[in-house]
Amino acid sequence: MRRTIARFCIGLLVIPSAVVLAGRTAAATVTASSVALPAPVVDAPLARASGEATAIFAGGCFWGIEAVFEHVRGVKSATSGYTGGRTPSPNYQQIGTGSTGHAEAVSIVYDPSRVTYGQLLRIFFSVAHDPTQLNRQGPDVGTQYRSAIFYANDDQKKIAGAYIDQITKGRFFSRPIVTQLAELKKFHVAEDYHQEYAALHPNDLYIRIHDAPKVEQLKRNFKQFYAERR
Repeated sequence: MRRTIARFCIGLLVIPSAVVLAGRTAAATVTASSVALPAPVVDAPLARASGEATAIFAGGCFWGIEAVFEHVRGVKSATSGYTGGRTPSPNYQQIGTGSTGHAEAVSIVYDPSRVTYGQLLRIFFSVAHDPTQLNRQGPDVGTQYRSAIFYANDDQKKIAGAYIDQITKGRFFSRPIVTQLAELKKFHVAEDYHQEYAALHPNDLYIRIHDAPKVEQLKRNFKQFYAERR
């Protein structure tokens, strides 16, 4: 049975269904940043043999981040969850209060012989979210929607830090980049009904307005990385 989920947005409940978006119009839409960013100068080389590595990114509602990376060549899975906070076992209702310190995030398992960590960062900053919005993405407001990279090791920290520095110095954005770079402590997998939400509910207005355009931008601007969903 289909489950409709409420999102907390600027103190209003925004229901991603075919009924209403709390009076919002397309003018209030947040899509991806739509900035053509360069390849990272500092990056890990492609691995010689196939394997698995994990990247964890946060940038607004995790439905959209997950939807983008499910379409990236070399990505094996994208899982929505929570990280970066204090609550030991957070749930969606707790996250919605903004009091847990956790961010909605996505754990991306990828094959480092097919796509590099730096290339994933390029997509994250180019089409998955807007890194200049502090503690929000469009209508979704709160620290749980912050832009963040949670690094698992020193290599990821080095590559992510170097890329933020690279695109900051390149002045690709009209506003400062506010992306948090933080060490990964523990990733908590979100409830089942959040997983693959965009793919399972393509006609929800929230998905159509906020998330589907990001996937289209990936397909249009990064054809070399785009793959049809498995």
